[in-house]
Amino acid sequence: MMQIRKIYKDVKPELLYDELRDFIQKRGVVLDEAKLETYSLPGGSAHIVRGTLTFNVPGSPGKGGAPSLRAHVVGSAIGETKVILDIDDTLFPQEKIGAVQEDLDFIFGSYEVKPVQP
Repeated sequence: MMQIRKIYKDVKPELLYDELRDFIQKRGVVLDEAKLETYSLPGGSAHIVRGTLTFNVPGSPGKGGAPSLRAHVVGSAIGETKVILDIDDTLFPQEKIGAVQEDLDFIFGSYEVKPVQP
C-alpha cells in the first residue's frame, strides 16, 4: 500500500475532485463509490468541500472488483485543498500511478504548495 499527499492553493475542490475521477478512470479502473459533501463555515460566507472516490480493478472478486485506489479531497476554493491517494500498488501498477501524477502535475502543478525543506 502506498500513499500520495498533495496540497493545492486556490483550486476549487470540486474541480480537483472531478479531474481526479477522470484521470484515474482513464487508467482502466472502475469507479465504485463517489461522495461529495459541502459544509458551511461559521458565518456562512464560505464552505468546505469533502469528496471521496473509490476505484476497483475490473474482474477482481467482490463488489465490482478489488479496491485499488481511494482518493480523498478536502478544501475550499479560497485557501488550500488537500488530496490523499491511498493506492494498492499490487492492483494499480506503478506506471499507472505515475501517469495519474503526471496528469495532476500538468493541470494543477502551478497551484501545488511545495513542502518547505529545513
